[in-house]
Amino acid sequence: MQIEDPNAPTTFELIGGADKLREMVDRFYDLMDLEPEFAGIRALHPASLDGSREKTYMFLSGWTGGPNLYIEQHGHPRLRARHLPFAIGVSERDQWLRCMTWAMQDAGLSDELMKRLLQALYQTADWMVNTR
Repeated sequence: MQIEDPNAPTTFELIGGADKLREMVDRFYDLMDLEPEFAGIRALHPASLDGSREKTYMFLSGWTGGPNLYIEQHGHPRLRARHLPFAIGVSERDQWLRCMTWAMQDAGLSDELMKRLLQALYQTADWMVNTR
């Protein structure tokens, strides 16, 4: 069993903390709203992206080892259950991942950190797929 170094920086810290995470999430939703290639996932969201933007930021804060903002305000994320009402297929999964990749690049995350995040995000995004 490998024990992680308790003094190692969290992913939240490696990203650059709250401000950099907010920048990344804001860019993600800006791209979703602006780029035609993300129309499929944009259509799954309400007209205003403000609520989605805030919840994603809060979730990713805790998920990356920062403050557990989402859990403190909303309880357990129950990601799959919360996404089941929406038809999410491979196309939507891939659009989400591409949009997040672009947002991470624009936020200036290192290639190594992006690779690590994308591996974990792919597993989560793939788990959200509920239509084939």
